[in-house]
Amino acid sequence: MVDVTVRGAGIFGLSIAWSCLRRGARVRIIDPHGAGAGASGGLLGALAPHVPENWNEKKAFQFESLLMAESFWAEVDHVSGWSSGYGRTGRLQPILDQRQLEQARARAQTAATLWQGRADWSVVASQPFACAPNSPSGWLIHDTLTARLHPAQACRSLAGALAARGVPVLAEAADQGAVIHATGTADLAQMNAAFGKTVGQPIKGQAAVLDFDARTQPQIFADTIHIIPHADGTTAIGSTTERDFSDATSTDDQLDRLIEAARRAMPPLAQAPVLHRWAGLRPRSRSRAPMLGQHPLHPGQYIANGGFKIGFGMAPKIAECMADLVLDGVDTIPVPFRPEASL
Repeated sequence: MVDVTVRGAGIFGLSIAWSCLRRGARVRIIDPHGAGAGASGGLLGALAPHVPENWNEKKAFQFESLLMAESFWAEVDHVSGWSSGYGRTGRLQPILDQRQLEQARARAQTAATLWQGRADWSVVASQPFACAPNSPSGWLIHDTLTARLHPAQACRSLAGALAARGVPVLAEAADQGAVIHATGTADLAQMNAAFGKTVGQPIKGQAAVLDFDARTQPQIFADTIHIIPHADGTTAIGSTTERDFSDATSTDDQLDRLIEAARRAMPPLAQAPVLHRWAGLRPRSRSRAPMLGQHPLHPGQYIANGGFKIGFGMAPKIAECMADLVLDGVDTIPVPFRPEASL
């Protein structure tokens, strides 16, 4: 007998299954495509916070999840024997002008309170960092809350940890116990059809991995581009945001332009060869927040969807909240994350 059936082996499904298993539940996880086959099998892995101002439920939830991530991934990697590539290496952002400099310094003051002394947001000079981005002002934002992991490797580690505890990802099986749907864009399409409106949509993203080893350096966010030095000695660049596309998995000149922009932003990348190009569809809800709670189409069942660009950063806390709800009947899901926010 099974207490919880999770449909979908992306980051939400795997994380929730792991959290339920750790609490003693008998878990079944089902995905005909295997673990991390969709958007969760990507390349980027930026676990980055919202700016520390105008605090709200979503930002507080994300902050807590980012703080949970280190112990979450350490345990998963220990059980699986694989590496998720997790590292809290921080982030650099160039400051373009005096207005941004004043804004960044003001945010440093609010971060001192909102981040409770558990991470820093500071304004620093460019010189101390070997791989600093170009900054017209000569100043950078440096935060120590941002972390990185390798999405595909993280899904492999989670699936490995589950399998080590007797819960493999099954291609198909019957639902038993509480059912959680974490099937991403496929579930959003079903809800769009059922409600006759856009509840959520797939957003195509393209990314690349370069042969450049900066594993000890902070990641960079410059000109809307993420540059992520991974633990395996490669550097990931991404991503595009495409609402209109003809091929969900093809890469094209949009990625070429992204790579060139990243090389301009971080000059040491100029000659780094491209090792791998990737494209995939990320599920975005209409509210732009994760969708958690009772499933709108399946009475008595649950949904975890809408990770979009923040799914990996939110996953540890989302897994905890969904386990609270499904196993204990305790609802701690923030109001902006409930499905009705997108209906």
